[in-house]
Amino acid sequence: MTATSRILAHPDVADVDLTTVLFALSDPARLELIRQLAAQGPQTVAQCQIVDPDVPKSTFSHHLKTLREAGLVRNEPAGRQRTVTLRRAEIDARFPGLLDSVL
Repeated sequence: MTATSRILAHPDVADVDLTTVLFALSDPARLELIRQLAAQGPQTVAQCQIVDPDVPKSTFSHHLKTLREAGLVRNEPAGRQRTVTLRRAEIDARFPGLLDSVL
């Protein structure tokens, strides 16, 4: 039996709304995750969760979903894991200087 990872929806960068991005970045835990991805590049979900291992998995999943739905990250299957990638070039093209000023 083979397991398939579910493909998650990612908004097109043209549909990304500034207020949604700012809301996603307003939470300290989500902002720290974005900082980690900006500094270290793509990471597995397990590597991302090491930032604060005391955070419940459900809360961490909610943070990832909020960031993905805001258009800030991609969360894609990579074998038996998932890789989280900052959509920096796309966000910089849509909102020049935003990530630099926040990070």
